Amino acid sequence: MRNSVSNGPNKMTISQIFPIVDQLKTYSKQVFYSDLSAGLTVGFMLVPQGMAYAMIAGLPPIYGLYASLVPLLMYALLGTSRQLAVGPVAMDSLLTASSVAVIAQAGTDQYIMMAIALAFFVGAIQFILGILKLGFLVNFLSKPVISGFTSAAALIIGFSQLKHLLGIKLESTNYIYEIIYQSFKQFDQINIYSLIIGILGIIVIKVLKRINRKIPAQLVLVAISIMISYLISLQAYNVFIVGDVPAGLPSFSIGHVSFDALNLLWPAAFTIAMISFMESYAVAKSIQTKHKNYRLVPNKELTALGVANMMGSLFQGFSVAGGFSRSAVNDQAGAKTSVASLITVVLIAFTLMFLTPIFYYLPKTILASIIMVAVFSLIDIKEAILLWKIDRKDFGLLLVSFFATIFLGIVQGIAVGVILSLILLIFNSSRPHIAVLGRIPNTDIFRNVERFENVINIENVLILRYDSGLYYHNIEYFRDFIDDRVFAKGSTIHSIILNSESINTIDSSSVSILKDMFINYKENDIKFVFTSVIGPVRDVMKKSGLFDLMGKDSFYLNISEAVKSVQNPTRDGPDSAEYTMQSN
Repeated sequence: MRNSVSNGPNKMTISQIFPIVDQLKTYSKQVFYSDLSAGLTVGFMLVPQGMAYAMIAGLPPIYGLYASLVPLLMYALLGTSRQLAVGPVAMDSLLTASSVAVIAQAGTDQYIMMAIALAFFVGAIQFILGILKLGFLVNFLSKPVISGFTSAAALIIGFSQLKHLLGIKLESTNYIYEIIYQSFKQFDQINIYSLIIGILGIIVIKVLKRINRKIPAQLVLVAISIMISYLISLQAYNVFIVGDVPAGLPSFSIGHVSFDALNLLWPAAFTIAMISFMESYAVAKSIQTKHKNYRLVPNKELTALGVANMMGSLFQGFSVAGGFSRSAVNDQAGAKTSVASLITVVLIAFTLMFLTPIFYYLPKTILASIIMVAVFSLIDIKEAILLWKIDRKDFGLLLVSFFATIFLGIVQGIAVGVILSLILLIFNSSRPHIAVLGRIPNTDIFRNVERFENVINIENVLILRYDSGLYYHNIEYFRDFIDDRVFAKGSTIHSIILNSESINTIDSSSVSILKDMFINYKENDIKFVFTSVIGPVRDVMKKSGLFDLMGKDSFYLNISEAVKSVQNPTRDGPDSAEYTMQSN
């Protein structure tokens, strides 16, 4: 008998709540060895990355390890992807910093508490959206908007690390021009040792990745830099180091957040919730396509990520998501099940309990180099070039999102991009494609007269194909388009044929307009007929009385039959008319 948590009609099995249960049913020693290799590899990668991304979030490095522990455990138990590696990511970290900085001073206890509280709100929003099956909302974040936003954010993150790379103290800001201005003002204070070490760190990561992508380049760099820092005492050269890193696992804690702070945090929480889910699901989907032994469940992914963020915040973690580079490494290293993530959790826990003193001598410029290498790869120039070639409107949307993020701010940039993409969506859907059709010689095939050469226009007949649903916001454009074409043809036109195979829905406003059009054209001795009307649209036409008003001789199975009928008015009603309105 299958285990379940309910005896009701919609009972849910344990494996539906915890997908890892199904994975363990066929678990083997060989699979464990693959998971062990992948789990250790990702763990070695996550330790330096987590600490580096905590710095982006404006938090002490140890909080990056806290955020890499409980959230990863929760996702491993609840997530449907077997290779997604959840933990701190650059984008969420930057959004956390930009959101919390307006409430509290970076580095203060209040700032830390707000960053942790933000993660809880992010998780709660994701969990609620998942339960309500509203994951589709992420589709409103179009690819051009995300590409422009991500590229701008990558630049902001990279430039935010200049203070560590150059060894100078800069005021916290998310505006690139302010960072550059402050850096130039302190040009004479740049620590040449810090700069050289950071540049060498970037080179080491690049070289090791070129040699073999499976090498944990960041961990190798961290180990080497700690040794050098300890042996030659880099503090004596005024190179900033991480310093004391608390040992031990994170403790359970429920912070107090005022109502005023909540009002300030929730817009950012919603933004982070959507972006982190979109990023995580896109990564998980790209990897899952290579594995046919399981499927992703979008809303389940949303709830799993929500629980990961909520539970992580209760153990001092900040907002997390599925990381692209770590997930790719997890897959390439052989991860077969979520057990690989559990092994990573064990390694992080071991690091927190026993290895944190090692990081005392870690130069911050090395963490800056790790961040820069990671984020600059997010700048998507190829996408911009592609959009310039195929869709200038989307290219413009990308540019607006990019510059809005650079000059207005992180949250404002994504908001501007989303609003503009929605406006563009509404504009496009209000002016759908309508094709004027003609007959290909010696056939009964009809095609767009603007795309096919030598097509024959049927004399005194206007044939159209409408490539969208009929809604209140585009029906006036539909009517104006047809009226303009009828006027252009003059008094000779006697029939309008509308090929409806691409019309997949029709609302009440459209039905009302169609009735007016039919009556108006009939008064002007112009026949208005439909062909290839699909089932759901036929149902609306019947229930609304449009079919009875127009009569069955206004509906045809195909364009060829309609043309024959309107060119021979004495011909009896079409044999296929009743079939057209009744069949599925």
